[in-house]
Amino acid sequence: MQIPISQLRLAAARFALDRALVVALLLGPVIGALLAFGAIAAQDAANVITIDNFTFSPKALTVAVGTTIKWVNHDDIPHTVVEKQTTFRSKVLDTDESYSYTFTSAGTFDYFCGLHPHMVGQIIAK
Repeated sequence: MQIPISQLRLAAARFALDRALVVALLLGPVIGALLAFGAIAAQDAANVITIDNFTFSPKALTVAVGTTIKWVNHDDIPHTVVEKQTTFRSKVLDTDESYSYTFTSAGTFDYFCGLHPHMVGQIIAK
């Protein structure tokens, strides 16, 4: 029994197509999850204020109401985050400690370090 070459080519092409479809179905959700995780990580990084060398960075930030901002102390000495109207106030943050606050209302929030008042920053929630 001899199988014509055209049938072999058709079977090989069909096998390759089936395999590609299975790979796509398996990898699709994985790639989608990785892209979503990357988007969330990028969004979170945009909402982080670092404290380093006696400076808040970025010094000013505009966010949407409902956004949570995280301050992270990368300095070798303690700092605090205090809003001028005492809307929010952190505990003393040692090296690599953080403080988060969710802005639930619109407004301009000027803040400073309670231990080093020359360190200032601003959040504008719209």
